[in-house]
Amino acid sequence: MLRKVVFSFAVLGLALASAKSYTVALFEPATAGTTELKAGEYEVSVDGQNAVIKGGKVNAQTPVKVETADRKYDSTSVKYKVSGGKKQIQEIHLGGTKTKLVFTEAAPLP
Repeated sequence: MLRKVVFSFAVLGLALASAKSYTVALFEPATAGTTELKAGEYEVSVDGQNAVIKGGKVNAQTPVKVETADRKYDSTSVKYKVSGGKKQIQEIHLGGTKTKLVFTEAAPLP
């Protein structure tokens, strides 16, 4: 019985954590998955295995892997990779949490 209660609270905690959105500022254009993002502020939330990105005219979902770091991140930050002269978002570290969103590599367009 105790295991069921603990499991229920753990699931509830994950559901509440995933429902929260975080403000992410991009200072240069970048790609998240296959979505092109202009410089500006975006609201990012997690819905299952997808990051939901909203801002301006953008309302996109892209697959992410949610990982837990060893310690809390002091602030929300973005880790990029430059490929072909374009910035691709690799990770978003969510400030105040131990949560890291790892973006999958976008498949090259044919």
